[in-house]
Amino acid sequence: FRERDRDIWDIERRIIGHLLGDSAEKLDQLTADSIVIAHDLTPSQTANLDKHRILGFATDLGGKTSHTAILAHAMRIPAVVGLKDITSHVRNGDPVIVDGMRGQVIIEPDGDQVFNYRQEQMAFAKVQSELDAMAGLDARTTDGTDIKLWGNIEFPDEIPAAVNNGATGIGLYRTEFLYLAGNIAPTEDEQYLAYKQAIESLGGDKPLTIRTLDLGADKLMGNDITPVDERNPFLGVRSIRLCLQNLPLFKTQLRAIMRASAHGKIRIMFPLISNIMELRQAKMVLNDVIEDLAEQKVPFDSDVPVGIMVEVPSVAIEATKYCNEVDFFSIGTNDLIQYTVAVDRGNERVANLYSAAHPAVLQLIRGVVQSAKRCDVDVSLCGEMAGDPVFVMLLVGIGLRSLSMTPPAIPEVKKLIRQVSIKQCERIARKARSLETDRAVLNYLRDETRKLLPDVF
Repeated sequence: FRERDRDIWDIERRIIGHLLGDSAEKLDQLTADSIVIAHDLTPSQTANLDKHRILGFATDLGGKTSHTAILAHAMRIPAVVGLKDITSHVRNGDPVIVDGMRGQVIIEPDGDQVFNYRQEQMAFAKVQSELDAMAGLDARTTDGTDIKLWGNIEFPDEIPAAVNNGATGIGLYRTEFLYLAGNIAPTEDEQYLAYKQAIESLGGDKPLTIRTLDLGADKLMGNDITPVDERNPFLGVRSIRLCLQNLPLFKTQLRAIMRASAHGKIRIMFPLISNIMELRQAKMVLNDVIEDLAEQKVPFDSDVPVGIMVEVPSVAIEATKYCNEVDFFSIGTNDLIQYTVAVDRGNERVANLYSAAHPAVLQLIRGVVQSAKRCDVDVSLCGEMAGDPVFVMLLVGIGLRSLSMTPPAIPEVKKLIRQVSIKQCERIARKARSLETDRAVLNYLRDETRKLLPDVF
């Protein structure tokens, strides 16, 4: 019954809506510009929003690094999540301002508030126009060090926007949204065509990093693929664990990826690896697929790089042990923070405890970067932390030279990188790591970033 509480809430809202005479519209078929106020939006519901009609949304539940919030950022939809009871304060037809920058929702704003926000909109558009001009420039520090800025995507049709924003590759392709969009497992051919479209959109010369299926936890499908009765789904059967317990599903995706590798630079990335045996099992399944394709004379690239997401503390601590097993690391800070500080990143009631500036998180990231450097293994960072200007100088100072983020964040990050030197970033990183609390780290980094990007704060 606990697992069905959302269904009951949904029925309640529908009944009340009918009693009040409200007309219901599907979120992907709206006839007028709208702001969505909801108790919660699942990642699949967010992915299916009508981007041309939804001007913004606000929810009772959620955290700023929940998949719903991440999708909103990627789709350039202003959103405020985790407001606890916004649905009890707003009725259909109320005028609302959603301020995604400050995390505020203003209900029935007065004339002065509307005027001020109109002025802010115009100022923001001007800043955005200046940032758009950065797309064709190199992400190079003042002392000549190039930083790779890659994009995180959910669908192949996002790639042109990523490239237009200045992405030189895709560091994270979240393939589970191929499953969530239709709420049904796509066939091998359907996946192959999606991956082929993605690599061709990159021109065949830019890398496409495909993360294998990361279903489970808050990304559930309406069938038997994802378990719905787990008491603690973020610590349960999700991601690589789900794939290794469902080999036909896993092999179908790997076959599609390897077939698409014949068309360009593809990299395969396994998520949520927590021990070395999981990685070796996943690689064995991949090798079985490769052997089958070779026997069937299906073309593929035999030198596809294979890497892992470092998003579990057990792997971050022992990163050196994984160096001989992989071609690259990608630090997934969204989950790494969650598991390090024991905070559900989608729970608004403990959102204040979820912090990328936590000293332990910084120590883990630095340790992974140092291990990768010693072993000569490529390392990047693909969490929301990478696209937050506040953390850019810290990450570069720690030693990262590749960051992957939602495409809209790229121009701002590039503008910052072009104003700093490596020595300056290393000084900032040393100072940040010497501080005792996440609040002190965050305040220090904000002050340093404000000097270079005053328009951001």
